[in-house]
Amino acid sequence: MIDPDHKRLSIRRQCELVSISRASYYRQPAGESLENLELMRIIDEAFMEMPWYGSRQMARHLRRQGWCVGRKRVRRLMRKIGLSPIYQVPKTSEPHPQHRIYPYLLRHLAIERPDQVWCADVTYIPMRRGFLYHVTIMDWFSRKVLAWRLSNTMDADFCVAALEEAIACHGRPDIFNTDQGSQFTSFAFTTTLKEAGIRISMDGRGRWMDNVFIERLWRSLKYECVFLNAFETGSEARSGIGSWIDYYNRRRPHSTFGGRTPDEVYAMAELTEQLAA
Repeated sequence: MIDPDHKRLSIRRQCELVSISRASYYRQPAGESLENLELMRIIDEAFMEMPWYGSRQMARHLRRQGWCVGRKRVRRLMRKIGLSPIYQVPKTSEPHPQHRIYPYLLRHLAIERPDQVWCADVTYIPMRRGFLYHVTIMDWFSRKVLAWRLSNTMDADFCVAALEEAIACHGRPDIFNTDQGSQFTSFAFTTTLKEAGIRISMDGRGRWMDNVFIERLWRSLKYECVFLNAFETGSEARSGIGSWIDYYNRRRPHSTFGGRTPDEVYAMAELTEQLAA
């Protein structure tokens, strides 16, 4: 049995080593206020309509809606939910300073079949009393969602888990393209790609158009599922989003493919390749 006095002494010693007070050691981080959570939801919804809005224009938009907000507050909340306007500005994506950035491989590349290029992105999911982050792995050609995960932090682990599931279920693509976010430049994520023999491609600055397919997915997911339901818990969000993604893949007609679903396009193209071989 651990002696409580010894435990207190150990904690005190740890605090001294890192030069923090014991009050700071025990302090639980405060979450966002209900007002800020509501603001984040409204900012996210407005951004779906006007993805070129930066913090200055978004603050103006919110003030016209009756919110008393300044640009600094809006900028902080936009950063928290991972929103950057689509025009080219310096450092719109913040990679980790110690992570390697890989070259962009899709320039002038014709993407003509499934599993030629996969892509991934992270978005913010508002809930009634908080928020989660959602990552999707998508096949570029068919727009099929291959795997996805929810997390309450913006770390790399849930992105790696989604990637491992996609590879286990669907094989591997020739190229995997992402932005320069720290989740995708992390050692764990890039090592998983390398070990599977997948070439790594990363968007350069100003390449916002390369995310447009997943941005369209986010818009549909949020308007057809997330904004309508206001999930209470993570398990509710996981169940609701899972049902919608199943509907999107199997039953939702896609205008790009003449009314066929992503599952149909993915399966048909794979069958055509097998017959040709």
